[in-house]
This record gives sequence, C-alpha cells and structure tokens, in this order.
Amino acid sequence: MDIRVEIIREACQELVDAFGRLLPQLSATAEPLDYDAVDRMVTWDANTVLVARASEVIVGTLTLVLLPVPSGLRARVEDVVVDSAARGQGVAALLTQEALRIAREAGARTVDLTSRPDRAAANRLYERLGFQARESTVYRFPLD
Repeated sequence: MDIRVEIIREACQELVDAFGRLLPQLSATAEPLDYDAVDRMVTWDANTVLVARASEVIVGTLTLVLLPVPSGLRARVEDVVVDSAARGQGVAALLTQEALRIAREAGARTVDLTSRPDRAAANRLYERLGFQARESTVYRFPLD
C-alpha cells in the first residue's frame, strides 16, 4: 500500500467526510465534526493536522499540538486514528514519524501522547518508535 502523509492547511468537504468516517473508530462519544469545526481545527495556530492517504483516500489522521510554556516548547500528539481497513499497514507509524519530525524542527523539547491500555497495538507502536511510558497521573476535569 502506497501511503502519503500530508499537512492539511484548510478545510474541505473531503476532510469533513473523512473525520465523519474515522472519528467514530477512535471514540464512541466524540461529537461529529461539521465544516466549521474542521476549519477551526486545521487553522488553529497551535495545531498541525496530518492525514495519510492511500490511493487518494484519507485513511488516517493525527493532530500535533505545539505548546510554548515557561519550560520550553512542548508538543502533544492527539487523536491518532487509522481506518480499520488500513490498520497494520504502517499508517500510524508514518503519521507519528512525520509529527515527530515537525516537532523536532519546531524546537520542541518533548513530544507527549496518551494511549489507553486496551490499545495494545498502538502502545507497542509508540514504544517501538521510542516513546517511553512516564510515571505520571493524568487528571481530567469534565466541563460539561
């Protein structure tokens, strides 16, 4: 499978449709994204939205967030999702490697991500790419 990773800089209906197909494969509770939500996401200064294409079809996505904080530029990988039909083809690895390249070039000190323990294949991939589990507790405060 020939896979091409690209940065998305503006919203289009193809991207809205791709998120409509991919996001439910990542989260059963995520709200569907309309055109305005996709536009806000791809044009937000802190975000770099990557997509992976196979045969011109979007089969995966990843969002890299760059955060300038007092301790230095930090990066986070968010919402990595690969279409179930394209899993096991190296799509997530290519997306993640491109995100790491962009973060490195931007001068980020670290790149963080979270992954649920039940996502065994994803966790093996992240470890294979050099991510290390941290001794940390993640807290979440629900605002809704």
